[in-house]
Amino acid sequence: MRMTQHAEPAVTSPPAPGRRETDGRTAERPLAVRLLARPEVGVFLGAAAVYVFFLIAAPPVRDGGSMATVLYQSSTIGIMTLPVALLMIGGEFDLSSGVAVITSALTASMLSFQLTMNVWVGVIVALLVSLAIGFLNGWLVVKTGLPSFLVTLGTFLILQGVNLAATKLITGNVATDDISDMDGFGQARKVFASSFDVGGVQVKITVVYWLVFAALATWVLLRTRYGNWIFAVGGNKDSARAVGVPVTFTKISLFMLVGFGAWFVGMHQLFTFNTVQSGEGVGQELIYIAAAVIGGCLLTGGYGSAIGPVFGAFMFGMVNQGIVFAGWNPDWFKAFLGVMLLGAVMINLWVRQSATRR
Repeated sequence: MRMTQHAEPAVTSPPAPGRRETDGRTAERPLAVRLLARPEVGVFLGAAAVYVFFLIAAPPVRDGGSMATVLYQSSTIGIMTLPVALLMIGGEFDLSSGVAVITSALTASMLSFQLTMNVWVGVIVALLVSLAIGFLNGWLVVKTGLPSFLVTLGTFLILQGVNLAATKLITGNVATDDISDMDGFGQARKVFASSFDVGGVQVKITVVYWLVFAALATWVLLRTRYGNWIFAVGGNKDSARAVGVPVTFTKISLFMLVGFGAWFVGMHQLFTFNTVQSGEGVGQELIYIAAAVIGGCLLTGGYGSAIGPVFGAFMFGMVNQGIVFAGWNPDWFKAFLGVMLLGAVMINLWVRQSATRR
């Protein structure tokens, strides 16, 4: 009689409830660690601290009109900080951005006044000049391989000298003539320098532009191929080129984006004050770079966001106006900026280390 043995099916008992064992590579990081990995978290906390500090130290800050002034001050810095931040994420930075703002305003003002033309002609020519300056900076950096520090330092000195010399030569003065009575001035002022009422408080249009540009820059960085290119060329341009990233196009376009920002801020200054001082703008480039660094962007490139520089610019505006509202000596402003910059760098370092720590 033949006996047949049937193998008993293997029974695998379900794992006991409890903590699952992982090898550390696939474990999901805690929410707090993932938040710390975001470059804007540190500056957000810093901006909140500065805001609360001046709410206590300077009671006028609590007024709606005062906050509108703070936001306006922040927006004039923030609009220019955004393209500077994108350029820094792309691994470069621009020392000529401050004087480029004045170059743009001088071009539009003198061209319109001296040739007795509609101011919109000067505005358009100024845009072309600003984009050309950005293109030249980017082309020289890419084609020569020189550090952007050296290239844009040279551009800074050239523009500074041309601004002053050309203005004196054409107008016989260090400032441009008043263009407020020229054709198209009213329309241009509505576009670049108007204000609107919110609950009885006058808010400058630059605040709206600032937030719109920030939202657009965030979308570009996080949702588009061009945003991936920016991070790639900032991290390692050789590796980026090896996988097909158009490094030359990306870097030159980022410098041209800084030129666009310089044009926009220059037009705001021109149509706000009707005239331009040719010696202005020197030192502003450091403010833009510092606001981007405080916002979490690295000078070495490949890391940062567009939201962080928004908070960085807000901190600058808050400190600048908060000192005035508190009745303190405004000479302390630069000292505050230095403390903020060093503090932001150390906080960002701690944030990155915490985010990468297992």
